[in-house]
Amino acid sequence: MSNLFKHNLNINNRQDMINITNIIKEDLRLSKIKEGILVVYCTHTTAGITINENADPDVVKDMIYGLEKVYPTIDKNYKHFEGNSHSHLKSTTVGASQSFIVNEGNLILGIWQGIYFCEFDGPRNRNFYVKIIEG
Repeated sequence: MSNLFKHNLNINNRQDMINITNIIKEDLRLSKIKEGILVVYCTHTTAGITINENADPDVVKDMIYGLEKVYPTIDKNYKHFEGNSHSHLKSTTVGASQSFIVNEGNLILGIWQGIYFCEFDGPRNRNFYVKIIEG
């Protein structure tokens, strides 16, 4: 048995990391699956999914700052005509998906871990999928 959930996010900032952990936990609850694998997937080439600390909001700010330092928004050497090369680089670095273990109906996460949708080319309307596979 498996379940697929689709979610939409309206993101107002140019770059942001939105904690989607509670959305995903609710999907798991609704699925009633007790054992298996859960995959979170982003269908966009300038956004991604990551796991990081959810206790201190400065971690998100530092992540965005660090990625911006490595892949600056403005760089005269970028060739992509849309002007969002930095977003593609950040998305590739972060990745489009994350997988999780489901055990006894719970999402296995570390005590400080949260799941984030990472926007690098906003503001935009975005979506992501949660697939829960029993097994």
